[in-house]
Amino acid sequence: MGRITEKFNLLRERNEKALIVYLTAGDPSLAVTKKLILGLADAGVDILEIGVPFSDPTADGPVIQEASQRSLKAGTTLQGVLDLVNDIRITSQIPIVLFGYYNPIFAYGTKKFAQAAKKAGVDGILVVDLPPEEAKELRKYTDASGIDFISLIAPTTGMERLRQIAVDATGFLYYISITGVTGTAAPKIDNIKNEVEKIRKITKLPLAVGFGISNPRQASEIANFADGIVIGSAVVRLINENKNNSTLVKIVSKYIREIKDAL
Repeated sequence: MGRITEKFNLLRERNEKALIVYLTAGDPSLAVTKKLILGLADAGVDILEIGVPFSDPTADGPVIQEASQRSLKAGTTLQGVLDLVNDIRITSQIPIVLFGYYNPIFAYGTKKFAQAAKKAGVDGILVVDLPPEEAKELRKYTDASGIDFISLIAPTTGMERLRQIAVDATGFLYYISITGVTGTAAPKIDNIKNEVEKIRKITKLPLAVGFGISNPRQASEIANFADGIVIGSAVVRLINENKNNSTLVKIVSKYIREIKDAL
């Protein structure tokens, strides 16, 4: 049993919901990202999504797109992100999901990536632009390495497609609460609840909801029917606004504690 499954099982026993936080590796630097990750773990984050910067992040809104550009300009690479995870594992066992696009993984080498990710301590991967039909060339290596393959479900996903995605998913399912890109609209709670109830009839995997969640009220409302919530653009924006502040980690940690308390 991997760290992700263990975490959801533990939270279920405690009647708690998972707080999953996304941040872009290397924005503003990998050294600062490491400090933020350790601070977030102490602040109560249950699972971390570490974004691997990419030059064409089509699923992401302007906040994360700009963070990716800043990170790439700072020299962040996939190898650098894997090295970062390896460094984190010295002091923290928080579950870590690498979030990104297939091109950097393909260029790195799929088999080499799976082996390096496992060695570094990566628990799961979420490859935004790799649909189930095309995932086998990567999953034959990541599955063998025991790395969870996190799958996305959109509001527009039909039932047949949903079953196809759910049957092969591992770790947890990530439900996208809005159509469009990250951080550009507020989620509609009733719509999300209806879709989550539909998904639960098909799978027993934990369901996390993300895209557009930015405050404790939203988090609390969605946590009433989901197993976890994902905060992304709001954290990335807060990091950029305070990147030159010596208390950056404290500022971000305070915000995250307020979200965790709501769960």
